[in-house]
Amino acid sequence: MIVVLILAALFALLLVGVPVAFALGGVGLGMLLAGGFSPLMAPQAMLSTLDGFILLAVPLFLLMSNVLLKGGVGRDLFAAVQAWVGHWPGGLAVATIVSCGIFAAISGSSVATAATIGTVAIPEMLSRGYERRFVYGLLAAGGTLGILIPPSIPMIVYGFVAEESVLALFLAGVGPGAALVCFFIVFSMGYAAWRGMGRAEVAGWAERRRTTVRALPSIGLAVLVIGAIYSGAATPTEAAAIGFAAALVITGPLLRTLTWTGLREAAVDAMATTTAILLIVAGAKIFGKAIALYRLPQDIAGFIGQTIESPFAFVLVVALVLLVMGLVFEALSMVLIMTPVLLPAAQHLGLDPIWFGVFMVIMVECALITPPVGLNLYVIQSIARVGLGEVARGVLPFLAMMFLTVAILYFWPDLALYIPFRL
Repeated sequence: MIVVLILAALFALLLVGVPVAFALGGVGLGMLLAGGFSPLMAPQAMLSTLDGFILLAVPLFLLMSNVLLKGGVGRDLFAAVQAWVGHWPGGLAVATIVSCGIFAAISGSSVATAATIGTVAIPEMLSRGYERRFVYGLLAAGGTLGILIPPSIPMIVYGFVAEESVLALFLAGVGPGAALVCFFIVFSMGYAAWRGMGRAEVAGWAERRRTTVRALPSIGLAVLVIGAIYSGAATPTEAAAIGFAAALVITGPLLRTLTWTGLREAAVDAMATTTAILLIVAGAKIFGKAIALYRLPQDIAGFIGQTIESPFAFVLVVALVLLVMGLVFEALSMVLIMTPVLLPAAQHLGLDPIWFGVFMVIMVECALITPPVGLNLYVIQSIARVGLGEVARGVLPFLAMMFLTVAILYFWPDLALYIPFRL
C-alpha cells in the first residue's frame, strides 16, 4: 500500500509539471518527515552523491559528444561508411546504423547520437527513395545504441547506485550492443531489398580513401577511449577527460571544423545537461535514502520471494513495469528510481547484478523510443519536422528487435557476462 501511495504521489507531481528532480527529492523529503527521520538526511544524501568521482565522467563525456557534434564528426563518419557500403541493398541504412554505433562508442549519449547522425542521414536517405517512416524509425532506434554500446552514461549511473564496477558493466554491454547492431542491419537490408529502396552507385576508390582518411581521427578517438577503459590504463572518468581533450584536437587544429562559437555552445549545452542529470541524481538519492529507511526494497524483495518463484516471471514483471514507467519517466530517472527497489529482489532470486544492469539499460532503451516521453522520438521529430505519430510507428519493428535481444539475453546470459567474467 505504501509503495502505491509513493508512486501515486510521484505520478501526480509529474503530471502537474513538477520537474523530475524536484518530484523525487520532494517525495523523499516528505517520506523522511512523515517517518520521523531527521530532514538533515536530505542534504547529507545530496552531498554524498555529488562528490562521487565516478560522476565526473558524465560532464566530460557530454562535453566530448557536444564538441564532436558541433565539429561535424557525424557527417564525416556517415560519409566514410556510406562510401564503403552505400551500394549494398539498404546500404544507406547500414551506413546509418554503423555510424550510430561508432558515434555511440565515442559519446555515450543517446540523444547526441540520434541528433548527430540524424541531421546527416535523414535528408540523404529520403533523397534516395527510402520510406519516410522507415527512416525515422531507424534513426530513433539507432540513437538508443548510445546508452548500450559503452561508454554509456546510464551504465555509469547504474554502477554508481548499485555500487558495481562500471568497467564490468561496459564490458557486459558489448555483446548485447553488437547483437542489436546486427539485428538492425539484417532487418534493414532485408526490408530495403523487399521494398526496392535506396541502392546507390558504387563509390570510387578515390572517394573511399578521402572519406576514410577524414573519418580516421574520429574512429581513432573511439578506439582510444574504449581501449583506455578496457585495458585498465584509465578509469572511465580519466578516459572521458582524455576523450574530451582529443575531441578538441580533432575538431580544432586537425579538421578545423570547430569554431569558438561552436565550442561555447557545446560547453553551454553540456553544462545544462549535466546540471539536469546531477539534479535528478541528487533528488533520486534523497528518494532512495527514504525508501531504504522505510525498508521498502526488503519488503518488495520479500513479497516477490513469496509470490514470484522463478527468475523468468520476475524479469517479465520488471520488463512490463519499466515499459509502463517509460510512458512517463525519461531514461535516467528510471534507472535511478528503480535500481534501489528492484536490485535487491533480483539478487534474492539469484540474478547477477551486472546482468541485471544490462537488462535494465536495454529496457530503458525501449523507453527512449516509447511515446509520450521517448526523447529520441522528439529529437527525430524536430530534425525531420514531421508528426510524432509517424516517427513512433516507424520504430515498432526496431522495438520488437530490442525485445528479442532481451529474450536472448535471458536465455543466454553469457551474451552479456562472457566478456567481463569469462574472456
